[in-house]
Amino acid sequence: MKEDSYESMPERLRHLRQRAGDEKKANRKYFRKLSRNKPRALDATAATLHREVFEHTDCLQCANCCKTTSPIFRDKDVERIAAHFRMRPGAFVEKYLHIDEEGDYVLNVRPCPFLGDGNYCAIYDIRPRACREYPHTDRKNFHQILDLTLKNTMICPAAFEVVKRLREALPA
Repeated sequence: MKEDSYESMPERLRHLRQRAGDEKKANRKYFRKLSRNKPRALDATAATLHREVFEHTDCLQCANCCKTTSPIFRDKDVERIAAHFRMRPGAFVEKYLHIDEEGDYVLNVRPCPFLGDGNYCAIYDIRPRACREYPHTDRKNFHQILDLTLKNTMICPAAFEVVKRLREALPA
């Protein structure tokens, strides 16, 4: 197990932005090489590292993603969550969402209005797909989301650790 795995989550979060910033240039360079020369084992290796890291990561101790960023809400997400609240999708959008500069529905406020006590999600069973898949480090075609992954290393200690281990496991 890696050294940071022994740090408490508050410690990991306290140092994450600095450490991720220190590694950003190296990660960007590594990802550029990966995108040009996609290793066959990339998806499998990333998925394995994702599982290993999440064996020692308790998202309820962190919830930094819920506190600092907004997931993208697709139409299906809006319809499902609105139905849960017995709202029309338009009313749900009006109350909770806006369209960002990329044309996606995102939350009006941070932290997420559905984040409750103990970092529990009030809509966990029906949460947006982007939340279910976050931090996307076990996704197929991992090479297609390298820019997103680089951003996520600044937010998610687990994503940071997966990328750190990926650089060790698959030198580019």
